[in-house]
Amino acid sequence: MASTISLSAGVRNALSSLSSTTAASQQGQFRLATGKKVNSAVDNAVNFFTAAGLNDRAGQFTNLLDGISNGVQTITAASKGIDAITKLVQSAQSTIKQAQADAAQNRPSTVSAAIDTTKAAALAKTVAAAGDITITAGATEYTVTATATDTIRDVVNNINKSGIATASVSNDGKLTIKGTGSDALTIAGADAVTGVVGNDQAAVTATANSDVRASLVDQFNDLRTQIDELAKDAGFNGINLLAGDALSVVFNEKTGAAKNELKVQGEEISATNLGIGQAGTDIDFQNDTQLATAADSLTNALTSLRSTASSLGSSLGVVQTRQDFTKDLINTLTQGADNLVLADTNEEGAKLLALQTRQQLSQTALSLSSQADQAVLRLF
Repeated sequence: MASTISLSAGVRNALSSLSSTTAASQQGQFRLATGKKVNSAVDNAVNFFTAAGLNDRAGQFTNLLDGISNGVQTITAASKGIDAITKLVQSAQSTIKQAQADAAQNRPSTVSAAIDTTKAAALAKTVAAAGDITITAGATEYTVTATATDTIRDVVNNINKSGIATASVSNDGKLTIKGTGSDALTIAGADAVTGVVGNDQAAVTATANSDVRASLVDQFNDLRTQIDELAKDAGFNGINLLAGDALSVVFNEKTGAAKNELKVQGEEISATNLGIGQAGTDIDFQNDTQLATAADSLTNALTSLRSTASSLGSSLGVVQTRQDFTKDLINTLTQGADNLVLADTNEEGAKLLALQTRQQLSQTALSLSSQADQAVLRLF
């Protein structure tokens, strides 16, 4: 039969106080060690599971942040590519302007004797007879047909439509025909039509072709090639928006209709797509008209590039804004979870110190109670 040892009331109270103090002290030490006041659902089920949900969502946004960061870099790479291509197009513009500037010194021309004494009278004068004026510049030939009722103004206008020569009447009534390029210029049949002498004279030209213009062909084509090569190199992490690739940046953790994402459709950038022809093949650098057309094409290309840059800049602004928002939201979710489960170390430290003092007092009380019981034994 098991024996039961009876404790005095004083000893029992001292032991109970010491036991509860020790348990509270151990709990305080555990909280200080983990830094949390809620370490499991046993401590506080509501706070524990709420904090777990907040931390889980913060983790999902953290994973999305990597994709958002890649999106920022992809758009930035394309944007910088557009900036660089813009500089190449501007360099090509300079090349065209250099070729056009050289034309003034190498453009062939022919000047007639005076049709009349003044410009106004000459332009209003009717042609001497119906006939053809044949203009030849290099291998290109253009024929102007004049009727008996045409005026010199009509002849000038028709010559200006040729694309290989321009005509004008000077203030002293002389008809001047100039080539639009550097090819040698010859005029046939003008005497009979205009009724003046001198229109069939040999063209005056510095060279058959402008050496300066010829040297600029390779320079222009090199710039054109680099536009294509630069566009190919403007990708990031396998996505190149300048090659027509599409980019999708996901902003939230939801799926289906609640999913929030930004889709950026790239555009295939190339010299051909920008309307920039190849010198020597598409553009005759010896022809002023074609140079002017090329200059217009480059201006249009710059307009297109600016539009693309604006679109990329808008998309980049959206993604960067969402990136900053996501970072702030992660901090908010994490802080909210911490507020529910983290312990106040200062408070827990103070409690532990108080518990240690109480523990010492409880041990002293237990000792005194034991001594009181032992005093009874001395009576026997």
